[in-house]
Amino acid sequence: MNMMKSFRHPAREARSLASTIILLVAALILAGCETTGFGGLTGSGEGRAERLARNGEHAEAASAYIGLASDAIGAERDRLTLLAVEQWLDAGDVARARNALGSVPRPDAGSLLAIWNTNSAALSLFAGAADDALALLEPMSRESLSERDRLRVEALRADAWIQKQDPARAVQLMMQRENWISDRRGIEQNRARLWQGLRVSSPQVLRRAAETATDPVVRGWLSVGALSAATGQQGVGWSNGVLRWRAANANHPAITVLGDIELSENLLLEYPRQIALLLPLSGRTASAGKAVQNGFLGAYFATAAGLDDRQNIRIYDVNAEGGASAAYAIAVADGAEFVVGPLLKNSVVQLANDILVPVPVLTLNYLPDDMLAPPGLYQFALAPEDEAASAATRALDDGYTRAVALVPNNDWGRRVLTSFSTELEGLGGTLLDYRSYTPGDQDFSIAIENLMGLTGSVRRYQRMRANIGAGLQFDPRRRQDTDFIFLASDAPAGRLLKAQLKFHYSGDLPVYSTSAIYSLDGRSNADLNGIMFADTPWVIDPQPWIAELPREFAEYWPGERRLARLHAMGYDAYNLIAALYAARGGPMVELDGATGALFVDTSGRVHRRLAWAQFQQGKVVALPRTKPAGGLIQDISVEGEAITPDVADDAPWDLLPEEL
Repeated sequence: MNMMKSFRHPAREARSLASTIILLVAALILAGCETTGFGGLTGSGEGRAERLARNGEHAEAASAYIGLASDAIGAERDRLTLLAVEQWLDAGDVARARNALGSVPRPDAGSLLAIWNTNSAALSLFAGAADDALALLEPMSRESLSERDRLRVEALRADAWIQKQDPARAVQLMMQRENWISDRRGIEQNRARLWQGLRVSSPQVLRRAAETATDPVVRGWLSVGALSAATGQQGVGWSNGVLRWRAANANHPAITVLGDIELSENLLLEYPRQIALLLPLSGRTASAGKAVQNGFLGAYFATAAGLDDRQNIRIYDVNAEGGASAAYAIAVADGAEFVVGPLLKNSVVQLANDILVPVPVLTLNYLPDDMLAPPGLYQFALAPEDEAASAATRALDDGYTRAVALVPNNDWGRRVLTSFSTELEGLGGTLLDYRSYTPGDQDFSIAIENLMGLTGSVRRYQRMRANIGAGLQFDPRRRQDTDFIFLASDAPAGRLLKAQLKFHYSGDLPVYSTSAIYSLDGRSNADLNGIMFADTPWVIDPQPWIAELPREFAEYWPGERRLARLHAMGYDAYNLIAALYAARGGPMVELDGATGALFVDTSGRVHRRLAWAQFQQGKVVALPRTKPAGGLIQDISVEGEAITPDVADDAPWDLLPEEL
């Protein structure tokens, strides 16, 4: 029985699920386009600050300016402080910028008023208040301004209209701004800055604006911006779309921006015309199979604008076809040029044992470590080992090198412990000790006391009391040689473990974990406050081009809310096809995917670099992937700041469940 469904790609139809509606919160002026000082007033110290600003070293420039301000008085101090505020804004350091601006009274008139107003407008944009920013900027745009102030005002006006989802007006303002720039480098930076704003805009908003634009240059910016925003500048949809856009817009100014984007010309049009998706769509694992299918088709339709009408997707129910090998054989006989699936580990093992892989296949699980994959078989899995390795890397990046670990006494726990320790020690860290606990238990005190050295502390106290023959005031003291804890746990056990760690004097240590700690069950996570964990970007920090997808999937398939990571896996599986098909066994270009940054090792396994979040006040807060780099337009609306344990862990242990 052939339980196969076929989908034919709707060429150039706007049926994308990727209706990414991003509110641009941060709008920063272009680093290096204009001099920050005032002609004739620049001394040697200020000259250094200006050079730092032109080179994009905004935080350093701000420090230089504020240092000069501390030695100045009156209007000169205010001027230097306002210049420092500009640079902190460009570096994305909103807190310092706001505090410093608050120390400068609003000038009555003149050049200081202009810079005070533009700084205030930028802070409004960081707060998402585009109308407040425009209330300051629009009157200034009609005034006679210096070149420096004119460039800053027009850039911030464009940012405001991007935030108000009117990208056509932003493009017009940036095109007009180019007329006031005299050097080639400044013009290139102006275009790069406009491009950055379009990239974080909603693809649907950009498409609608492009359809109504009458100016061909404006329409060209909007159409290629929509393509970028919808694809994240990845995959066959992006490659083919850019190729066609260039052919239709040979002399467009955006060509200078696209010229810096690497495209492999000989692979632009290469992708399989027929794809088979092998999943369990009946039986007890049908819900998982359907979640992957929904994510896969979401990516398929999102790519519609970048493909022609010759690609087919055929879906096979592995259980109905008689197993993975039978489903693969039927798919190949039907003309599949690339196969995705199966999903379950035993099906992947069966397929690898039974076939020679005449058609390349991307399985959705890993083979056992001791089993060699046949040529042409790639493996993609939401492997906890990647998350454990990410925990080691993240802790080292945060400055911690010495770890202890708590893991469950089962195969999953042993796998993540091995991955964590291998990565940590391979990068120069040290795993001092670990303990295993029994899942399902309520009391983990023995494992925690042994791990944290409390047992020895108690024994020393008992010996002292016996020798002295009287009672002593005693507070157990945990080991002092560890920097952080790696906790491998699901959410129910994690709630108990976190509380008991705090009870046993370990609440001041940072705790790193994996996605298993976040159950997506709708329960409060207050008991997990302070724990940092690795997870898929889809769940905790979606990129602009997929920002609305998690919400839409939850709306269309509410029963699959807890399977959101499988939606992300299906989405990435589709986008991996073109990259793997083009690579033909060679190196694959890294993809910024919904499940993480994806790369392939020499054995054909796809690995992930994860996003990070922390439980704060019972909620999940995304953590920055990197330290703020400054410059250009930034979207900081979804990124938080890691909070140290003594602040984040604000729930006292004695308010937790009675079973503790």
